[in-house]
Amino acid sequence: MATVKKSAIKKRKDLKRIEKGQVHVHTTHNNTIVTVTDLQGNTISWASAGVLGYKGSRKETAFAATQATEKAVNDAKMHGVRKVEVYVKGTGQGREPSIRAIQACDVDITMIKDVSPIPHNGCRPPKRRRL
Repeated sequence: MATVKKSAIKKRKDLKRIEKGQVHVHTTHNNTIVTVTDLQGNTISWASAGVLGYKGSRKETAFAATQATEKAVNDAKMHGVRKVEVYVKGTGQGREPSIRAIQACDVDITMIKDVSPIPHNGCRPPKRRRL
């Protein structure tokens, strides 16, 4: 009995036609996560320094943040994103280099906003020491 070879059918990714989007950059002391969304918040593409193969202390560098931002934005450009609003959250080394990387990818930045969480009254202080 002859074996019938089935050819693999590749499914084509549906490209979305989105003109304007949002770039959310979350920088910590250990990693940088970049997410590109549409105006409703639906994710188009994302990347992080860890996904690119960086491990340990290399993930927190500005270079890794730049690489992650370029990958996420270039993937989003395939879907037609031309103008973006940038929302930066956290305290890390990748805040400003990621914004520069977005500008280097030929995407127009319409707004830059810092959405880092700020405590209004801080944490509760520790109990008084008893001797």
